[in-house]
Amino acid sequence: MFKFEHPEYINLLWILPLLLVVHFIYQRWKRRKIKALGDTKIVGLMMPARAPWRSHIKFFLNIFAIASLIIAIANPQIGSQLEKVKRQGIDIMIALDVSNSMMAQDIKPNRLERAKQSISRLIDDMENDRIGLIVFAGKAYTQLPITTDYTAAKLMLSTVSTNLVPVQGTSIGEAIEQSISSFNTEKSGKAIIIITDGENHDENAMEMVDEAAEKGIRIFTIGLGLPKGAPIPEMREGAIAGFKKDRLGSTIITRLDETMLQQIAEAGKGIYVRANNSQIGLNKIFDEIKRLEQNTYDVTSYSDYEDRFQYFIGITMVLIFINFIINERKSRLSNKLNILKPNQIKEK
Repeated sequence: MFKFEHPEYINLLWILPLLLVVHFIYQRWKRRKIKALGDTKIVGLMMPARAPWRSHIKFFLNIFAIASLIIAIANPQIGSQLEKVKRQGIDIMIALDVSNSMMAQDIKPNRLERAKQSISRLIDDMENDRIGLIVFAGKAYTQLPITTDYTAAKLMLSTVSTNLVPVQGTSIGEAIEQSISSFNTEKSGKAIIIITDGENHDENAMEMVDEAAEKGIRIFTIGLGLPKGAPIPEMREGAIAGFKKDRLGSTIITRLDETMLQQIAEAGKGIYVRANNSQIGLNKIFDEIKRLEQNTYDVTSYSDYEDRFQYFIGITMVLIFINFIINERKSRLSNKLNILKPNQIKEK
């Protein structure tokens, strides 16, 4: 297993492209100044000790030395010892609605973004629990299999958008089915959290809820949106270009459908929470989930990491030494071998 002890320092590598641009601009400026003195060949004969290619070599040696030093500061580490750690926690699958109606802005900044923000905060509060992510609209897809890798969970969450599922609708039943198949066979410590506005739900949702209940899986629901509803924005290049309309040209209003979500939560032995602009309700649901009987599972981890910064320090020192011994000017011997005599200039 490979990792950086201080990964934040890797961002300093962005300085290298800036240095390349500065070097390129400086070289162009030098060429213009030399050209202003006269014919470049004649000027070159007037400066026989000049060796432009050496300055380029020294510059790139500096670039590689800086890169190596930055990597050394970040301290690359290699895991040297594997061990299995027993942990206890709850398995949670979050089913997130990504249909177009989730772009409505009755919940600020919009329903989907607010849900993503709350899920991200929930992940930050987790310790030994495992989490997975299902996205659904007219179809359901597993975005993240159940895992303890919270960094991967937040990364996958950040990619969620309404473009992930092209088929419109609210297939809650399929989302529950996908979630059920993601769990192991144990009958405890499993929960599904469905986050949706509940509109246009499919007919087999309650059948899948019953199947989940038989397998000991608790289902919690969160209703996103306000009863009065809001129009569905049409986005172009990140800005609202208008609102979706029906065939008659009237603006479509999307409203929270609570009835189905309440029925699902009741049949799934969970609770229903209506989100508003002050809170989504995930914390309330998570408090309920924590009361469930926990699973015990093995996690393979690296218990010991060995530092590798010393190799990059060594590379940096070698590059600096090579840079030090390279002279930007040609040696006297080189000048004697290459310089043209005055009569050669006259012949040209």
